[in-house]
Amino acid sequence: MPTDPPLPDWVDPRRQALGRHIARQRYARGLTVDDIAEATGLNRKTVMHLEHATTVPNLITLLLVADALGVTVSALLDDGPAAGTGATGGGT
Repeated sequence: MPTDPPLPDWVDPRRQALGRHIARQRYARGLTVDDIAEATGLNRKTVMHLEHATTVPNLITLLLVADALGVTVSALLDDGPAAGTGATGGGT
């Protein structure tokens, strides 16, 4: 049975950063995990897994969470000017 190739080293840190961004945006708005779950229709556990980077969200999930937080998906994915991970092909 074929297996997926290993992911590049930069993937896990970016996934963890995404979870931190989601949590920070939620805290900054005074929202609870339950608030995000209710606004998105996602399970409370799913929101917690996103924040703790124990799951990989799909695009629809990212869109729902970003909308609930009042931010863009790119704001959740932005690591700032020093990202340089190669994820966009422009890393240094």
